Amino acid sequence: MNKLKTGVTFLAVALTCSSALFLTSCSKKPHEGFIIITQVSKMQNDLNYINGDSWRYVPQSRISEFDPANPDGSLKVLTSGFYSAHSPEVSSDGKSMLFAGQKKENDPWEIYEMDLDSRGVRQITSMPNNCTDPAYMPLGGVVFSENLPGDSIKSGHSLYTGMLDGSDFNRITFNPHTYFASTVLSDGRILSISRRVFPKNGRTKLMVMRPDGTKCELFYNGPDGTMITSRAWETDNNDIVFVEAPESGSGNGRIISVEYNNPYETRKVLSADIDGSFQTVFPEPEGKLLVTYKKPGDNKYSVYEFEPATGKLGKQMMNNNDFDILEAVEVNVHPRARKLPSEVHMDIKTGLIVCQDAHLLDPKAAAKKPAFPRADLMEVIGIDSSLGDFVPEPDGSFYLRIKADEPFSIRSLDSNGNVIQSCDWLWLRPNERRGCVGCHENPELSPANRIPMAVKKDPIGIPIHVSKIKEIFIDTE
Repeated sequence: MNKLKTGVTFLAVALTCSSALFLTSCSKKPHEGFIIITQVSKMQNDLNYINGDSWRYVPQSRISEFDPANPDGSLKVLTSGFYSAHSPEVSSDGKSMLFAGQKKENDPWEIYEMDLDSRGVRQITSMPNNCTDPAYMPLGGVVFSENLPGDSIKSGHSLYTGMLDGSDFNRITFNPHTYFASTVLSDGRILSISRRVFPKNGRTKLMVMRPDGTKCELFYNGPDGTMITSRAWETDNNDIVFVEAPESGSGNGRIISVEYNNPYETRKVLSADIDGSFQTVFPEPEGKLLVTYKKPGDNKYSVYEFEPATGKLGKQMMNNNDFDILEAVEVNVHPRARKLPSEVHMDIKTGLIVCQDAHLLDPKAAAKKPAFPRADLMEVIGIDSSLGDFVPEPDGSFYLRIKADEPFSIRSLDSNGNVIQSCDWLWLRPNERRGCVGCHENPELSPANRIPMAVKKDPIGIPIHVSKIKEIFIDTE
């Protein structure tokens, strides 16, 4: 009897252990922990990060996958049927991957999705122009950049959103900027590198907006003489990490982090003590960073781990003397971004913007220009025309109703008609309501607890009149 009990107990324990082992093994995705990289056999000598083209359209690039536990024996090419492919992003469930690809050499770049288990690929976009830089959005959505040559608002690459089944594509940016290397933050907003392209080229900045294109605002602007050269990613502790390099194009990319809640004042150079150059950075779940890095004197970028707490390089994950590794991401399961509601109503052709005080100055700007004149007149200008001028209220406030999905800038004038200051290009989506504290204030400044005089009246309609002018030069720096 005791032997029978012992045998039954042993069998029960064995079945329990086997079930636990089975469930544990099933809970781990087949590719979880694998690293996906973009390889190119011949790196272009001049990676022009200012316009982004040379690192957006990389000829004969390919996307591969390897197991970091066996980097030499597990490398598999995922995009063998493509002339070029890059910009991989893994879905939150770890099952699929978005990428930009070019089937044949002269084909336009399109957006594709790959099932990481079956290797099946479906084409998402079928555009006449190049589409790049895809990122997953919540509930089957995607955001990407499309090049718009000859666009009437003189933009470069504009952002579009749509569904993974290739439906419901909508443009969401409407100013003369180019947007690329987007990512979707956990709060549901889109974070993208942006650069003004009209009337003159501007510096790269990180801009953030809601998925419908509303509430676009500055997230981060680096020090003078620097440019952002990689996609920004959000870490588990809500830092934003990316690579920044000198505008001179001399390489020497450095890993930068800023805090999500205070990106203007928390910039840290994580790799300050490391010589060489970083190309891209990607956060791993356990807090380390996956980086592509080239040591001084090396010819190729390789994949390393990086410890942000100590600022030290960790182990080398992959090195292949035949290829440069342009970017690396890890396959892992991570939380899905928040789904944000939209206020856009396409039947409404205008949006509203209110400014609390056009005379308000950022303390830093006031220190530089203590005699900064007050605005006697405000002017709204478009790409090639003045859309109207108006006198701000005595408290400095104004309230405007502006045609939607059209670029505009607002500038202040003194009593002699001289331009005091201009803001960067803006746009309003249909039915959007926007507010700002002032025209020259610190972006993190909270509004004063008072009702602006302007909102006690009907909004001023813009355009008031349209008068062609020869040239409009907007100094938005």
